[in-house]
Amino acid sequence: MRLKALCVAVSFLAVPGMALAQSPLDKFKNAAGKKVEETTKGTLEKKVNAKLKDEASKNQCSFKSGTDVLEPGCDQKLKNLSNALVDAKKQLDSSGVKNYKFEVSGHTDSSGDAAKNKQLSEKRAAVIVKELVARGVPQSEIIAIGRGSEQMLVKPDNTAAKKAKNRRYEIQVRF
Repeated sequence: MRLKALCVAVSFLAVPGMALAQSPLDKFKNAAGKKVEETTKGTLEKKVNAKLKDEASKNQCSFKSGTDVLEPGCDQKLKNLSNALVDAKKQLDSSGVKNYKFEVSGHTDSSGDAAKNKQLSEKRAAVIVKELVARGVPQSEIIAIGRGSEQMLVKPDNTAAKKAKNRRYEIQVRF
């Protein structure tokens, strides 16, 4: 009788430990859930970035040549960009995505000194960030990066029109 009581007591102590262990099916379900989450996150990232790229392309502001000073007439374009970021933020937040940043990258054409172009592109990206923050995008969620002429859209940029296409900024979300 004592042996039976001891076995029952030991079995009650062992059950909680067994309950904590995952069955192979539970492990598979958890791995599959993470895979689906990563796929969904990747799909969402592509969708949001396609929209942001399109909005940035449609709403390019011009800078005075060789400076980070915006040309007149950019107010509506910047408003459109900030609205696109606010919409993207809502979409990301409602999908449960955390720890993301909006990245504004500045680009130049290939004319002139590469180091100066990189600095100029950083300054221009910072101006766009400042303008977007002034229009309601949280400072903590947006960064500026200068790319100079590292990622040209048009190669070679040997005409005024091609150079103009390379002088741009892009916006994307980074997880």
